[in-house]
Amino acid sequence: MDKVTAFHDLHHRAIPLVLPNAWDFGSAAVLAAEGFPAIGTTSLGVAAAAGVPDGTGVTGAETLALARRLARLAVPVTVDIEGGFSDDPGEVAEFVGELDALGIAGVNIEDGRADTELADPEHQAALITAIKERTPTVFVNARVDTHWLGIDPESTLARADRYARAGADGVFVPGLTEPDAIRRVVDSVPLPVNVLYSVGGPTVAELAELGVRRISTGSLLYRAALAAAVDVADAVRAGRPVAAGIPSYRDIQANSLP
Repeated sequence: MDKVTAFHDLHHRAIPLVLPNAWDFGSAAVLAAEGFPAIGTTSLGVAAAAGVPDGTGVTGAETLALARRLARLAVPVTVDIEGGFSDDPGEVAEFVGELDALGIAGVNIEDGRADTELADPEHQAALITAIKERTPTVFVNARVDTHWLGIDPESTLARADRYARAGADGVFVPGLTEPDAIRRVVDSVPLPVNVLYSVGGPTVAELAELGVRRISTGSLLYRAALAAAVDVADAVRAGRPVAAGIPSYRDIQANSLP
């Protein structure tokens, strides 16, 4: 089975796809080696590595460069393209076409803009349609940012429906943590529903019971890695023991081989 088909199938199993989000080849490689069947990217990690804010549409080149490296992995990869890095449907479709040519299995496209506003749903639908017309096999995960940004949450279901009719393969509603609200989306959307894992929120088992088909870690792993790096540096400086379980130099080298 090719990676694109395998990625689609991962959204239609009895158990949800737990999708870890990586920020470079090393993080993606160790997650794949740990047995995760697919890897996503985190736009925050890509943006922070480039020294720019997330969600501002300026990391297209960095995102494409990372995708080119991650395409070497044996597992399917889905790439976060923020809002598409352009307002022009043709340009967005062309960008996804480049990802498709690399062997990338999916994209995540959001309707939030710079963490301050929502895109017009009809225009967002046009972006999705353009992507599917250009690359029909790529899994398009349409992200609805109403709950994430706290803007017009009443439009969540209408936006999800519009993106489904535009050709999306899945719907992602980050910031949705209340079980009843999650169930309403699952019951209303005729596509696999993706939620963002929330520390202190429903467990993977509870989300599975609610009908969620994909659970993303988002920027959580990247932020946890930064915290761990600071903790180790502080331990070295203070003369405290360094936590066990850190991969060896040879482990990382092995995962970096083609």
